[in-house]
Amino acid sequence: MKALRIYAGQAARAHIAQHGLRPHDVRVVPGAAGGPKGLVLGPLDRFIFGDWLSQATHEVHLVGASIGAWRMATACLNDPVQALQRLENDYIRQHYDLPPGQKRPSAAHVSERFGQSLLDFYGGRIDQVLNHPRYRLHIVTARGRHLLGREHGLRTPLGYLGAFLTNSLHRKAMGAWLERVVFSSHGAALPFATADYRTRQVPLTDANFNPALQASCSIPFVLQAVHHIPGAPPGAYWDGGITDYHLHLNYPAHTAGGIVLYPHFQKAVVPGWLDKGLKWRHRATPFLDNMVVLAPDPDWVKTLPHAKLPDRTDFTRYGPDLQGRVQAWGTAVAASRQLADEFSAWLDKPDMGRVGAL
Repeated sequence: MKALRIYAGQAARAHIAQHGLRPHDVRVVPGAAGGPKGLVLGPLDRFIFGDWLSQATHEVHLVGASIGAWRMATACLNDPVQALQRLENDYIRQHYDLPPGQKRPSAAHVSERFGQSLLDFYGGRIDQVLNHPRYRLHIVTARGRHLLGREHGLRTPLGYLGAFLTNSLHRKAMGAWLERVVFSSHGAALPFATADYRTRQVPLTDANFNPALQASCSIPFVLQAVHHIPGAPPGAYWDGGITDYHLHLNYPAHTAGGIVLYPHFQKAVVPGWLDKGLKWRHRATPFLDNMVVLAPDPDWVKTLPHAKLPDRTDFTRYGPDLQGRVQAWGTAVAASRQLADEFSAWLDKPDMGRVGAL
């Protein structure tokens, strides 16, 4: 059974038909939010950043939200293959203490453990990320405004209810509650236009790297918001997936005909986390015309444990059974090596019959 599906926007399909896909074609690599789903992309990441993109010398923008930001930041380390393997191992084995009688750990406990894991992971290596000779990292976060300007037991749920209702009417109007704040390395310009949604850009520095990355991964009510990020506007910062779940951004406006190569865990590129149930916002738009999506075949996914990708429900499914969850996730990750192998083979002999419309 084939594991990999390849989808491309109209401009990307025309490019591949004429030139194939070459490392120097790629201008942007996005990394989606999605928690444990991103684990199956580990082998693809290691191939792309370890073997393939290293053949070129041009500037590439890495844009990430939540686990996607963690993946993209890790790809900027000196030995990306080893670093991405460690990220995978650490993520699979993460474990949190449950209070007596509770099914989930407290947000304070998860935030404390996660913050320490980032310190341990990037300790002494942040300069490698910030000063990578080719990669420009963009960490996407969601900054609360007005009622969501600081985390509070009553104000925060009410604020997110307002954001949900407003977003249901018009995505751009959700900017009254939450804005996109992107932390960028090297003083790089954003590789996408921002007329679609309220946006700020902040320089990524040694002082704000860890808090920005933690904020990008801070799922509301699962982790605590991050406040007082150095160099950034005051306020509460949450998971970048809230505003940009799958980074459905206006890339053609700023990529000058280059390709956006997107290792993703599904075909649909959903704009925001609150859009998950709004199926009419899952369709491709001209924003994705120069995008190539690499995604697992849904039928192949059914061969994985529980016939699905790893996801956050596994934390409650397995509860204190850490080894059971580690085994299930490890099995899925081992199987996903097929995704990287098939992409490598397709690059050697591009077959337009394998390229579906995005």
